[in-house]
Amino acid sequence: MGRKEDNIEKALKIVEHTELVRNIGIVAHIDHGKTTLSDNLIAGAGMMSEELAGKQLVLDYDEQEQARGITINAAVASMVHSFQGKEYLINLIDTPGHVDFGGDVTRAMRAVDGVIVVVDSVEGVMPQTETVIRQALREHVKPVLFINKIDRLINELRLNSDEMQKRFTKIITDVNRLITKYAPPEFTKDWQVSVQDGRVAFGSAYNNWAISIPSMAETKITFKDIVEYVKNGKQKELAQKNQLHKIILNMVIRHLPDPKTAQSYRIKQIWKGDLDSEVGKAMINCDFKGPVAMMVTKIIIDPHAGEIAIGRLFSGTVRKGTDLYISGAGKGKVQTLAMMVGPDRIPVDEVTAGNIAAIVGLKGAIAGATVSSLENMVPFEPMIHYSEPVVTLAIEAKHTADLPRLIEVLRDISKADPSIQVDINQETGEHLISGMGELHLDVTLYRIKNDYKVEVETSDPIVVYRETVEKKGGPFEGKSPNKHNRFYFEVEPLKPEVIQAIEDGDIPQGSKFKDKKSLIELLVSKGIDREEARGLVCVEGTNIMFDVTRGIQYLDETMELLIEAFVEVMNRGPLANEKVFGVKARLVDAKLHEDSIHRGPAQVIPAGRNAIYGAMCEAKRVLLEPVQRVFINVPQEEMGAAINEIQQRRGIIEDMKQEGEEISLTAKVPVAGMFGFASAIRGATGGKVLWSFENAGYQKVPPELQDSIVRSIRERKGLRPEPYDADYYASM
Repeated sequence: MGRKEDNIEKALKIVEHTELVRNIGIVAHIDHGKTTLSDNLIAGAGMMSEELAGKQLVLDYDEQEQARGITINAAVASMVHSFQGKEYLINLIDTPGHVDFGGDVTRAMRAVDGVIVVVDSVEGVMPQTETVIRQALREHVKPVLFINKIDRLINELRLNSDEMQKRFTKIITDVNRLITKYAPPEFTKDWQVSVQDGRVAFGSAYNNWAISIPSMAETKITFKDIVEYVKNGKQKELAQKNQLHKIILNMVIRHLPDPKTAQSYRIKQIWKGDLDSEVGKAMINCDFKGPVAMMVTKIIIDPHAGEIAIGRLFSGTVRKGTDLYISGAGKGKVQTLAMMVGPDRIPVDEVTAGNIAAIVGLKGAIAGATVSSLENMVPFEPMIHYSEPVVTLAIEAKHTADLPRLIEVLRDISKADPSIQVDINQETGEHLISGMGELHLDVTLYRIKNDYKVEVETSDPIVVYRETVEKKGGPFEGKSPNKHNRFYFEVEPLKPEVIQAIEDGDIPQGSKFKDKKSLIELLVSKGIDREEARGLVCVEGTNIMFDVTRGIQYLDETMELLIEAFVEVMNRGPLANEKVFGVKARLVDAKLHEDSIHRGPAQVIPAGRNAIYGAMCEAKRVLLEPVQRVFINVPQEEMGAAINEIQQRRGIIEDMKQEGEEISLTAKVPVAGMFGFASAIRGATGGKVLWSFENAGYQKVPPELQDSIVRSIRERKGLRPEPYDADYYASM
């Protein structure tokens, strides 16, 4: 029996004892050492050679990950660790740090109860560190801190102990500031990390050693000793005395919650069903005898086994052969059941509540799906992704015979990675895939060509724009084709506070609202008039439709059709057929034919659509472009070249700081200007640059560029070059 199988056999003796289980994630900014840390934890559990730990990168098993030296997929490993005479099962998820793969981090956070936040001691808390901490805290996931690459402070930067102390204090203060800002109110104090409490560890993941206050008491090795070991090149000796995996996993067991403790407060956040129902009680108590309630957090497409659904089991026990219901996709039967160790699935007979399982047989499940033994279980809350696709590629099969296969592959890919949006056009054979950035799409294309063996041709990257309005427009009359029905709409920009509440998930999507009363109160608190808030009809993207009419006969019967018209307009704006952002549409009046035969879908939908389009024309249509905030570190002498590179791309320098010999720049650059930036900035600065970025929402396209960009988008989509004006919609 191999090491991994042996380890899983031990794990199976622990799974039912939830107090001995920990589900944890490792999160950090790119290149701060997450995967190297994961490797060493796995090696410590005896599942790989300690010599290879930090070099084999067992959880970066995808060849793309190894070639690029970054984590692309959140990978799961289950391991057993002994602490104070007891064996604990630790289900670990190593997550990506690159902003393009943030969707994987969000999904992983739903499966875990605690995270190790890794911070590079040289770089400190970076933009993506803030993003991943926010993602964890939003899901009520508790953090501990590992400050990595301490050896670099000693050997490369040659800092003395006072200077190191200052650096550590700053990192801990920055992390605690983020916890105060983003943690649920009841945990802002309790979840602060502190060295004294043992919630902070320091070390070198690459050299396999760590130190913390509890470890000092055990090994009698102090920070002064650490400095001497590192200076004298004795890190191997140090790694034997202060083993990284022991110190980190001991911290995890001491300070991160077991599934039962975590579910007592997490379920209220991630599930809005009746907590007093059978399944509600079972989940809060992490009861393995209750109904099965599982959330799928990842889909892997395996060439041999097909679709593998990986997810967190919140209650019940899953066994081979069990029939389960999948939200929105009917029924499935568990054909094989496994626990994961990186790329390997170790088959098991059953998995109980509080653990992470890999299941073959749940065809139709997608990341985010609810799986239950109950047919009508209220689904888990959708996961909030912090950024949306900003770059698109047109893709088509090189050989016509491959077209059906390409469609199948694109569906598989969007199932496995919901951050990739796929728009399939059966008529033209051209398909659009949208992702978080150039790298995200590069990796996806590589998979299509190499994993699925489909040869494709692609366009140059296309930026994903949005449309909005600048002021109030309307009331605008939209007439039905038979001229028997008329609808009057007004539109105006939605308040930023309301947009934020939608993006945070506080205002749900759709037109079926469970608790409309509290939703109305929320809208009022965000500055919406109470009468208007009562008329809430539909939320589509970051847009809202209200009905402020009074006592209009037959309107109830046509409201569903008006919602269809609203949704259509919000997904295909009047300027360039791009999605609409931050618009409030108000139905202010309507005149309807008394005979229902004259107010069917073919009459009402065009009338509603034209009324909203016309009102948007009157409200001055504006094109929005996605922007990214770029963070650049360069030596002083290269500053001019870096600034020039930013300004050539319509970028604006927001901040500039000097740190020693280095200059730190923060700039805002349109995504349209970021194509090819990586090689250009390296070339311009002779490679002496460190840079990263985060998505920073949308901004108005400069007025002098809007017409030409709109024209090029419309021509690409096969539309007439000029958008229609208000007169066109009035005459229809």
